Amino acid sequence: MQEFTDRQIEIMEAATNRISQYGIQNLTIKTLAEDIGLSEPALYRHFKSKNEILLSVLDYFKTEMQNRIQAIPFKEEATYPEKLRLIFNSQLQAFTDKPAIVSVIFAESIFHFDESLSNKVAEIMDLMQNYVSENVKNGQENGQYSKKIGASTLTTIIIGGMRMAVLKWKLSGHKSNLIKDGKSVLNGILKMTEKN
Repeated sequence: MQEFTDRQIEIMEAATNRISQYGIQNLTIKTLAEDIGLSEPALYRHFKSKNEILLSVLDYFKTEMQNRIQAIPFKEEATYPEKLRLIFNSQLQAFTDKPAIVSVIFAESIFHFDESLSNKVAEIMDLMQNYVSENVKNGQENGQYSKKIGASTLTTIIIGGMRMAVLKWKLSGHKSNLIKDGKSVLNGILKMTEKN
């Protein structure tokens, strides 16, 4: 993970805000430079291209997500379902606080023309997949989740359900309550899988 300067972070935040407001296709170096009152040559001193900005935004979010989830203060007696709820609460709160990042992550249909960007989105998704998968496997071994559904299938169901909640929130123009809807989806899935 590279270290970013304050100016680079300012440019990345302006880029995510522009994407959130006008769509990723309206992100250009020219409009971005205007947004933050820099000349285009000045902006190019911080980033070589629009793709480098997008890659940096994704990289920054991935590192932030990793640090945030690893810092969750799980109680020693917390069950695996409780831990999973805390992980998703943290993620949904991060999306609610910075809705623009969702627009970047969910722009992967545009990224298929750029391997480095689609790889970076895949890394973020793999990271989340690993947290969920590890939680599910451990929970099944400890008898806190049913073993009727295999760990990898259950992981896919959980991540798919949460992705759908995030997508619905994005399509509503962030008007729905993502944290409430996400909790409700996760609780529904957990009810079907938790051992009573």
